[in-house]
Amino acid sequence: MEHLTSLGLNEQKIKETLKNATLTATISRAFSYLPPGVELSSAQKPLIFQACSKLKPQSAQFLELIVRKILDNSLDTSLRVDTALEYVLANVTKATFNEADFDAACGVGVVVTPEEIEKAVETTIAKYRDDIVEQRYRFNVGKLLVELRAALPWVDGKALKSEVDVQIFDLLGPKTVADEEKVAKKRRDPPAASAPQKEGSAAEPAIIGSNRTEGPRTMVDLMRNVDFHRPGENFKTDGYVVTPQTERLLKEHLQRTGGKVRTRFPPEPNGILHIGHAKAININFAYATANEGVCFLRYDDTNPEKEEEKFVKGIRDIVEWLGYKPFKVTYSSDYFQELYDFAVQLIKQDMAYVCHHTAEQMKGFTTEPSKWRNRPIAESLQLFEDMKNGKIDEGAATLRMKITLEEGKIDPVAYRIKFVPHHRTGTKWCIYPTYDYTHCLCDSLEDITHSLCTKEFQSRRSSYYWLCNALNIYCPVQWEYARLNVNYTVVSKRKINKLITENIVNDWDDPRLFTLSALRRKGYPAEAINNFCAQMGLTGAQTSIDPAALEASARDVLNVTAPRTMAVLEPLKITILNYPHEGPVQVSVADFPNMPEKGTHMVWFDRVVYIERSDFMANADKSFRRLTPGQPVGLKYIGSMLRVESVVRNSSSVDELVCRIEPCTATEKPKAYIHWVSKPVPVEVRLYERLFIHKNPEDSNDVPGGFLSDCATDTIRTVCGYVDAHVSSSKVYDKYQFERIGYFSVDPDSRNDQLVFNRTVTLKEDTGKTN
Repeated sequence: MEHLTSLGLNEQKIKETLKNATLTATISRAFSYLPPGVELSSAQKPLIFQACSKLKPQSAQFLELIVRKILDNSLDTSLRVDTALEYVLANVTKATFNEADFDAACGVGVVVTPEEIEKAVETTIAKYRDDIVEQRYRFNVGKLLVELRAALPWVDGKALKSEVDVQIFDLLGPKTVADEEKVAKKRRDPPAASAPQKEGSAAEPAIIGSNRTEGPRTMVDLMRNVDFHRPGENFKTDGYVVTPQTERLLKEHLQRTGGKVRTRFPPEPNGILHIGHAKAININFAYATANEGVCFLRYDDTNPEKEEEKFVKGIRDIVEWLGYKPFKVTYSSDYFQELYDFAVQLIKQDMAYVCHHTAEQMKGFTTEPSKWRNRPIAESLQLFEDMKNGKIDEGAATLRMKITLEEGKIDPVAYRIKFVPHHRTGTKWCIYPTYDYTHCLCDSLEDITHSLCTKEFQSRRSSYYWLCNALNIYCPVQWEYARLNVNYTVVSKRKINKLITENIVNDWDDPRLFTLSALRRKGYPAEAINNFCAQMGLTGAQTSIDPAALEASARDVLNVTAPRTMAVLEPLKITILNYPHEGPVQVSVADFPNMPEKGTHMVWFDRVVYIERSDFMANADKSFRRLTPGQPVGLKYIGSMLRVESVVRNSSSVDELVCRIEPCTATEKPKAYIHWVSKPVPVEVRLYERLFIHKNPEDSNDVPGGFLSDCATDTIRTVCGYVDAHVSSSKVYDKYQFERIGYFSVDPDSRNDQLVFNRTVTLKEDTGKTN
């Protein structure tokens, strides 16, 4: 508190600073470097605070130097302090530090005289004289100042601005009335909509048909503006651990990679990818694309009990469906031998040991220390070899690393015994590495520059850096972002598997789930999912998104990609008494009524047509605008309207309507037009509802009975609908807007003689915009 007060901070700033324990400790350390009895001048106080608040942890050893330079007025401006901080960070990996080079880089001792300022301003104003005279005081002086600061990097900003103002006044004279008039701002026209991309055609999918203008246009646009480190500048990242080997390792890394960005998407092949993985896929592939780099697809296949080849294929299929092509497909199992050799090296360095604690004893964060932690190196080496050769029972021994994680867990496991065949290596190995051990080492072996992961892995960052540095190998940088959580769903592989085994859903691709294969089957376009991820942005704050946001993204894309067609889900038969043709006729209908240039299709019109049962009401009030016994209704695309002559009933419902057809005229128009089908093709239509009742079915407060008890009933309804005959040649995943109903996609269950449609999303409430 005393130090903060002596820096001249106000009460509010002191309160804010005290909340930051790291900054407070840095300030205390800075004051420890002040000689006894020395008081800071008013100019030095803000510079000390600036240095302490901006100093990176990896540059902490240079704090004493910077404080000393501020005290002797070598660093006498904010610009010089910033330059000093940048210099020490850029040189933090160097074995030696040259103070003379530091002084030169920071402009120590450089004085810009008034004569130099005057001459530089004269030269620059002369360069722009014609423009200044023409534009007078509307000329952008900022352009001059930028150019002058580049020429005089250590100039005093106030003195420079003052000289510019004086010389411009000398050139132009006092401001006139015209100079004082405000210039009306020009109206900016909205940007023209870009042409939509074809589905799956590019790794930079466009936001198609979106009415929302805020935020980046694509995920690649978003990742272009992310403030990550440049390849080879890993040490400039907060928290990165610098060792005496760092400079050499980074140079060798740059030689191997050519300075390219290298990312990876590392899924476990023990289940299907879900909506959260879509964000990870987009971030990793889009960041590589935005920086002309490469992205690996690396399967984290270190748990042979749950891994299957079908999941390997399914993951690759989904990644490519989203529009991304991996630079290379790899597996953690590709590196099993290297990982084993690294483990042996750790034991030899006394950084790992064989332990006989059970899994139960090692569970949690307050476990008792292992009594085998300090066993002889030779003994651990022999036991680890025995583990590898299958001489020790499963669960009887593990290899543990000598480190405490940020979250407090002591000595995490590096290897465990599993007598289970691996889907790629067979029975070659009976010891398998853990995620904590494997992930960072595979990143290093593949020269990954940016190890991008979700926030829950932040606590593993300490072991990530420790392990790479303990082995003296290249150490990538781990960056964390918030995972994508969606309400009204579960995405845990274990819980989805439970839903399947309990026969609540059919499989991993059941359209009621939020796995990516389920969303694809339901009819969500890949572009919609990519756009949705871009709209969520790259943030560290944990949030839960309502499914409505994803549905809106799907509508944006489908609105301009899904052709319109007429279909009825609950058909009501109508026979036209005065049908005006001798037989069935065909009518040309636009695929997109608002964009007729995008093509047409033919629909049949005949004496018998079918309408939606909800479009007729025998007894209706004045608010009902469709067909009633006393009110006609128009048929879309025909230019005619139907008037009810008689109603054919059975005991409980209306079986058929007998109607007359009349032309629509200028004097007599129907209140509404409805869709219809004639000579239709029957199809199966599956209508899905939300699977869970509560926003968070895993919240024990809202759902004390567990997520299975939160499942809603009647979440799927199947109806036999009628569609126009032109739809009968549709292929799996073809998408349509059923006019006035919603967006639908052809399901893989379809056969040549029976199409099956899934409802993807309903139409917007404002159906006028959609239709």
